[in-house]
Amino acid sequence: MLTIGTLARRTGTKVQTIRYYEQIGLMPEPGRSEGGQRRYAEEELDRLAFIRHSRQLGFPLEAIRELLDLSEHPARPCFEADAIAARQLKAVERKIARLQALQSELSRMVAECHGGAASRCRVLEVLKDHSECLTEHAQAEGVAERA
Repeated sequence: MLTIGTLARRTGTKVQTIRYYEQIGLMPEPGRSEGGQRRYAEEELDRLAFIRHSRQLGFPLEAIRELLDLSEHPARPCFEADAIAARQLKAVERKIARLQALQSELSRMVAECHGGAASRCRVLEVLKDHSECLTEHAQAEGVAERA
């Protein structure tokens, strides 16, 4: 049996995060020692590692809940897990498109800045011009939607 501290160290998860996962039902309520200390089995270690890896891949908690449910019912079709992963892939692609638009805008700002007085600073001018920002954001959203 593992303590919460050992579980945390072995999975790289904070103790308060483990407690949160228990509160929201991603982790089962652990057994307790006579002194009331949480005790975890290897199954909980595997489950927490699954959750942690899923979070590292950016899956939202509800998707992780669905994936855990699928993993506990091996007879269910794999396409359900594939669909969840495909949704996450689309979300990542949208984020990448937004980040690429940000990169482009920041690169342009830096390239167009030639030093001198702040009153003529291209970086400050661009930051004051909200219409440019909105246009870039809309373009990034359009690219992401087509992807």
